[in-house]
Amino acid sequence: MRKFILIWFGQLVSTIGTYMTDFALTLWAWEITHSATALALMGFFSQLLRIPVNLLSGIIVDNINRKFLMILGDAISAFFTIIIGFLFITNNLQIWHLYLIASLNGIFGEIQRLAYQTSVTLIVPKSEYTRANSLNSSVHYGSAIFAPALAGILFPLINLSGILVIDFITFLIALFTLFIINIPQPAKNDYPKENITNKLTFGFRYVWQNRCLWNTLILTISFWFLHDLGASVDEAMILAHSNDNSQVLGLILSAAGIGGVTGAIFLSWWGGTKNRLRGMSWGFMGAGIAKTVFGLGSTPSVWLPAQFCSSLNFPLLGSSETAFWMENVSPEIQGRVFASNNLILQVISAIASLLGGILADRIFEPWMMTDNIFSPIFGKAEGAGMSFLYVLCSVGMFFVGWWGYKYWAIDKRSRNIHHSKT
Repeated sequence: MRKFILIWFGQLVSTIGTYMTDFALTLWAWEITHSATALALMGFFSQLLRIPVNLLSGIIVDNINRKFLMILGDAISAFFTIIIGFLFITNNLQIWHLYLIASLNGIFGEIQRLAYQTSVTLIVPKSEYTRANSLNSSVHYGSAIFAPALAGILFPLINLSGILVIDFITFLIALFTLFIINIPQPAKNDYPKENITNKLTFGFRYVWQNRCLWNTLILTISFWFLHDLGASVDEAMILAHSNDNSQVLGLILSAAGIGGVTGAIFLSWWGGTKNRLRGMSWGFMGAGIAKTVFGLGSTPSVWLPAQFCSSLNFPLLGSSETAFWMENVSPEIQGRVFASNNLILQVISAIASLLGGILADRIFEPWMMTDNIFSPIFGKAEGAGMSFLYVLCSVGMFFVGWWGYKYWAIDKRSRNIHHSKT
């Protein structure tokens, strides 16, 4: 685990810097647009080019040195941080610049993420998969604890340009940890008789021909579509209800981080469920319940504990899902199979991100400003429509988890998956 811990630490530090920048840019974008669509589009464009690159990313990761790909991803991200800083200090930064950079950064970020994900099975014992994945979850949630607070304190003192400098330094730390670690490569399996079409579609065909893998993917798609649809409006919803209070938004993001880290620590101690799909379904239902409470609230006294409880579930559901795929897909083909799954999930996420802002601004917000049966619950002020949309998505997340648990996610046949040859 030593190699993994060192790489993990570098990614943790780098992610803290990135989240500080993201927090500052979110506030900047809301101040100049006051539009849920504008914020949702930042998520949409970050996914846009990840979709086509995923057609090739699996082949790339399975055939090119994974350490090099991780280094390249961090280096490109550092370069784009410099570009944003230059545009800001010259007073030329515009919202479309963020969309463009998010799209381009997504290309290399997706390849780097896949290279990192598929390297875990090469440097971590199988018995430690759940713990390793729970630590990976804590990268996101640990960063969410510190990044908003640090950005909120430092932004008035050093403004966006200073935070970008910190972000750049954290990238250098991540690069250093990658340079000093040796990451083994999987056994080569070139499939020389396959044409390019077969190579590009290998992962899809592999999953399609394994009933439980396919059913698990359908369950996951359903959950993350609803999650990302709601998440595309949550920051705008919070700012609208709190009168643009950035401190409230920062506290909620920190509560998410604390909940996630708490869940990751508990999962590391526990080790997770033996039936990965059962753990995933539990996580889906728990997140759905907590997010429903969050959407029904309109004050920090409701948001903070609800956000904490929501984030408690994500290490369990994420680690269970990832461990399930790692256990049931051989390392030499994980790049292509994981890339195929990521492609499908990113298409769904991009659609959800695009729809969320449009539905909020054009349908739910105007409708909730009129008298209707939901007005006593959500009110008629700005943000009421976003809250209603968020609650609908959260209730749907719960039922996705219940559906999976009740019917086939814990099917005994899920324990005996037969790997078909494509």
